[in-house]
Amino acid sequence: MSRTALYGGVEAGGTKFVCAVGDTTGHLLETITFSTTSPEETLAQTIDFFRQFPHVQAIGVGSFGPVDLRPGSPTWGFITTTPKPGWQHVDVAGTLGEALGLPVAFDTDVNAAVLGEKRWGAAQDVSDFVYLTIGTGIGGGGMINSALMHGLLHPEMGHLRLPHDWERDPFPGVCPYHGDCLEGMASGPAIVQRWGRPGDELPPEHPAWDLEAQYLALGLVNIILTLSPERIIMGGGVMNQRQLFPKIRAAVQALLAGYVQHPAILDEIERYITPPGLGGRAGVMGALALAMSER
Repeated sequence: MSRTALYGGVEAGGTKFVCAVGDTTGHLLETITFSTTSPEETLAQTIDFFRQFPHVQAIGVGSFGPVDLRPGSPTWGFITTTPKPGWQHVDVAGTLGEALGLPVAFDTDVNAAVLGEKRWGAAQDVSDFVYLTIGTGIGGGGMINSALMHGLLHPEMGHLRLPHDWERDPFPGVCPYHGDCLEGMASGPAIVQRWGRPGDELPPEHPAWDLEAQYLALGLVNIILTLSPERIIMGGGVMNQRQLFPKIRAAVQALLAGYVQHPAILDEIERYITPPGLGGRAGVMGALALAMSER
């Protein structure tokens, strides 16, 4: 058993929950993964897991959203207007904190991954960066001067509005709010609905990947020109298709057309647009880092 303080992390995803207990070095003592079903069942499983570890000092939760992160709000710690059935207006942080008698730190799942990548992953050497996850949905978060991006609510980079060439791609998009926003056109469900099969069943040479790379590059160019991040980290299940990275990098350079004159874009784009250093553990490791910030 670790001699350092123990913390709990919850990567609360729309498809699965990942719960872990670890120490301040980032060493994970135990993890568990289970499907996201009803709020009652899923949060009960989360509580049962952490009750096995009475020495945990705080819990960090990185949650799918939208979520309420406003300090002092009566619905702080809630998942709010999510399109996921049954999860609208669910008090995640309050339910866990009351059942476990522990402080709970709460943020978006993407901002949790941001914290993990800053502390242990691919962003240790930068203070201004963006993390995008491309999976069941598309989410974005990041840091400015080493502080997490919040603001009015929290970043919703997955809902950037993009140019849509209807002749090339007549697909209307899957977002229930916007149709053909970035998430609507480039998320995992968009791939399934457009091509009839999930991405992991499509070969690397399939035309899906050129179209996917173009949409993701359009989103990245908007982020680059708005936030000027020092690095962009791209994770999530769709990005396991590693043939996407060179396609996205080339498309970003073409779309910027030489306007951003910096070696990171011109000469070192493999380091500038990069996979997460923590791989698939970025979310739960970040939730652990979030818990440490609570103490």
